[in-house]
Amino acid sequence: MSIDLFALAAECLAATGVAEKLDRSAEAAALIVGGEFSTESNMGPLPIRQPGRPARPHLVSPRELPPRGLGTTEGRAALVHAVAHIEFNAIDLAWDAVYRFRGMPQAYYRDWAQVAADETRHFRLLSARLAELGHVYGDFDAHNGLWEMAVKTSESCLERMALVPRVLEARGLDVTPGMIARLRGANDARTIDILEIILREEVAHVAAGSRWFAWCCVREGVDAQATFLRLIAEHARNAVKPPFNIPARLSAGFEQGELDALLTPSAS
Repeated sequence: MSIDLFALAAECLAATGVAEKLDRSAEAAALIVGGEFSTESNMGPLPIRQPGRPARPHLVSPRELPPRGLGTTEGRAALVHAVAHIEFNAIDLAWDAVYRFRGMPQAYYRDWAQVAADETRHFRLLSARLAELGHVYGDFDAHNGLWEMAVKTSESCLERMALVPRVLEARGLDVTPGMIARLRGANDARTIDILEIILREEVAHVAAGSRWFAWCCVREGVDAQATFLRLIAEHARNAVKPPFNIPARLSAGFEQGELDALLTPSAS
């Protein structure tokens, strides 16, 4: 029996409880990655809106979030919570990439369903670590920057692939090694193990963004590098800051010429 791809993605986006979203996401991803599905629909996607989410955490401006020192259990818990919040948002971002952009190859939908499955598993790992540190998801304030970019790019798959995986998620490739180094100084091997798993697997997620960004550029007849740099200048100038994790970015589909351009003052 063929799976209703867009209905499944919509159900995952609508789920409000943490356990409900995780369970629906894992089940839907398994069906899509491992089975047949239909991309036929009589209706286009609804306008983007806030996805279902629990009442907590309280969302604030990034400027209102306090610094996270790692010398205390509370500080490490705050860091784990911040990463967990990114992963929770990434579940919705993956499902919105499935739901919103119609007429893409089946491989595109399988890629983003797999990303949703990975982000779900990452969140479970972080949630378990948070419990070990005496907290649950929602105990600390968080921000909504990832979803705000999803709203900005909701009309264009090309822009979504450029600005979410290749800018915001690629930022995680750059900063996670520094977090791991800080945690090593705090002797937090358990959290380090989780972040190393996430870092390895996020390379594939950014690579999916690179792959489908390039595909969209070919479809629209535009130059990929020039388009990427233009979109950064227009929408994400402050989000692209060296130093870059060059090996990880190259593995994730960035070209050396792109990275060289990003390192010039005019592109940052």
